[in-house]
Amino acid sequence: MPAFGYAVSLACLAWVYQGFDWHRELARLSRTDWRWVSVAIVTDIAVYACQGWRWNVLLKPLADLSIVKTTQAIYIGLFANEVLPLRSGEVIRCYLQRRWSGLPLSVVISSAVMERTLDGVWLVLGFWVVGKFVVLPRLLVEGSRVLLVLLLVAASLVAMAVIYRGRTAEAVSRSRWASMLQHVVGGVHSMGRSHTFLWAALLSLVYLLLQILPVLFLMKGYGLEVSLWAAPVVLVVLRLGTVVPQAPGNVGSFQALTILGLRLMGIPRTEAAGFATLLFFVVTMPLWMAGFVALLATRMRLDQIHKEAHEDFAAKP
Repeated sequence: MPAFGYAVSLACLAWVYQGFDWHRELARLSRTDWRWVSVAIVTDIAVYACQGWRWNVLLKPLADLSIVKTTQAIYIGLFANEVLPLRSGEVIRCYLQRRWSGLPLSVVISSAVMERTLDGVWLVLGFWVVGKFVVLPRLLVEGSRVLLVLLLVAASLVAMAVIYRGRTAEAVSRSRWASMLQHVVGGVHSMGRSHTFLWAALLSLVYLLLQILPVLFLMKGYGLEVSLWAAPVVLVVLRLGTVVPQAPGNVGSFQALTILGLRLMGIPRTEAAGFATLLFFVVTMPLWMAGFVALLATRMRLDQIHKEAHEDFAAKP
């Protein structure tokens, strides 16, 4: 799988920068209004602060957690995603949250799955809204349908755990994974029945809308003459296209998907490639810096956390 991800990354990079006029585009990058870039960086940081808040709210019925610690775990996970393949950061952030909160690992994992389910629901709705105004590629349309099926399955399992906790717990008690599944059922039941779940759902919408702002502000700074719909289109294409784990940081595919989104809005390929390059570094550099600082605060090495996280996943909860 990592080899496949790297192959996709290299192929995308070759396609993105084939015939790219570096001299002209670098000159245009130097003329970018860096005030807009600064605003884009601030809003990008706000995106992950909102994610930390949302995760804290979701787990509120089970533990009184620190938003700072929750956000720290998220940033370390993001930093790991930038340097490790197959989104290992998701494993790492769940491990750190389990370590700092004392909650069972299975409960923390289920909360992360609920996060992604909520994100998926809003993303599919966003895809539907964007599709009303822009003709989207067939591949993305089919991908959104697959995502919708997966979301319906996940939502059904969550609903069963919330409504039929007793029967669900009795059913899983006969499984060799009984202990873990009972933790999951209990955790999902508590999170789903709490009034904080609605707040988490609303924060998921805010989380998605905030992700539009860095793209929009960078378009302003770069001087792209596009409609306000361009930023949501690019974001939806990016999020759907990167659902499947790929190379670290989605390098290559990130630029290719950004170009695809801009081409749908009529932006020439070369101009779109220049913007995609700027967008990649503007949304990635803050992750590197904030994630590295968050990692230093733990006084642990990333490879050490990575090893302990996988050992924790392999052990019983």
